[in-house]
Amino acid sequence: MNEVVRGSGILPVVRKTAGRMPEPQEIHKRLGSYLPHWTREGAVYAVVFRLGDSLPHTVLETWLFERRDIIRTAQQMGRPFSSHEEERLKLLHSERVENYLDAGHGACWMRQPAVAELVANALRHFDGQRYRLHAWCVMPNHVHVVVEPFKGHPLPEIMHSWKSFTAKAANKLLGRSESFWQDEYYDHLIRDGDDYTHAVSYLLGNPEAAGLKNWQWVGSGRVAS
Repeated sequence: MNEVVRGSGILPVVRKTAGRMPEPQEIHKRLGSYLPHWTREGAVYAVVFRLGDSLPHTVLETWLFERRDIIRTAQQMGRPFSSHEEERLKLLHSERVENYLDAGHGACWMRQPAVAELVANALRHFDGQRYRLHAWCVMPNHVHVVVEPFKGHPLPEIMHSWKSFTAKAANKLLGRSESFWQDEYYDHLIRDGDDYTHAVSYLLGNPEAAGLKNWQWVGSGRVAS
């Protein structure tokens, strides 16, 4: 799809020019602890990060083993990930994981209003200064955001700031010292207007889909998109 839904403000990954084949926008790929991450200047991302105990240990270890195996195989062969491998990695870190997240595994620290408010405030703190926060949702054991980093503030830097600050503050509030967040996070580079609409709609509907009634830790950013 080459057209962008009006009003979304999302640049397509592939842009069509008159009389020419679509030219791909410059995308940078990097490998995180377990996942490949795609970044592009001016992009909008759908991001999920979760508490350290939000998945049953045996399930998490099985998925981590499969992800490591995919990554190790590609590295040993000195080649990039195949399309199938990239899709598999995304699946292992998205749909299947989301089902377990919504089931409410782990301590679910953000079910406590004080902790949820702390995380929500951190997300909104630099909205309009370092990034545009299009939508956000703090669930009991994970967080969703649709965010547009501003120039000079790359997504990894934003994620580190959010996770580092909230981990320290939440642990102090809870009187604990263990790891708070899982090291890795999942990010999806939004491709076009339809992708954007789906990401925001999914995020805003997540509390209801998980059976949370009158959940207040969800909303749009302070800056108009």
